[in-house]
Amino acid sequence: MPANPLPLGFVFRSRAKEEKALADKAQVTDSKQPRDPQAPKGRPTPKRSEAQSQRRSVASTPTNRKEAAKRQREDRRAALAKQREALASGDERYLPARDKGPVRKYARNFVDSRFCVAEFFLPMAVVILVLSMVQIPQLQNIALLLWLFVIVMIVVDSIGIAIRLKKQLNERHPDEPKRGAVAYALMRSLQMRRLRLPKPQVKRGERP
Repeated sequence: MPANPLPLGFVFRSRAKEEKALADKAQVTDSKQPRDPQAPKGRPTPKRSEAQSQRRSVASTPTNRKEAAKRQREDRRAALAKQREALASGDERYLPARDKGPVRKYARNFVDSRFCVAEFFLPMAVVILVLSMVQIPQLQNIALLLWLFVIVMIVVDSIGIAIRLKKQLNERHPDEPKRGAVAYALMRSLQMRRLRLPKPQVKRGERP
């Protein structure tokens, strides 16, 4: 004769007791883990690496306006120092915005690889000024003619540089924005080679 089956209510009560026992065991296990005192209540304790990164970020955050201003000044000085080093070495990462990009780099190399009449403007202007101050009519006339000659030569040479540079930029960098590149190169040609910033990266006669 088959055994009497267990009552249905007894089966449900047994399962409920087992689930409650498992939940109590899990709660005891979680309570044994060390809790971060900085972690908010009701949330799981973060990992050690996450807690350390949070502490570093909190420590590096300025606590008042004076400290924030000091931090900004330090960051600005560091950025300016990197820019000065980049102007001397030609490092593209830290150059000012006006000097960045392959188009501006090619414009600089194009000017630095040749002799420009405009780069001799300053020493010639000094010579012409000295001649014009001498109280001799002939020398003053020569100084005036030299002044006109220098101006014409600078204009002609600058026009030639602008035409050739624009053509080369269209061939080498057709898809890059070239706005202001020609004016940038002409302004550089007015400076003496040793005073140019960023420093020249090519020698005279080399291909840019």
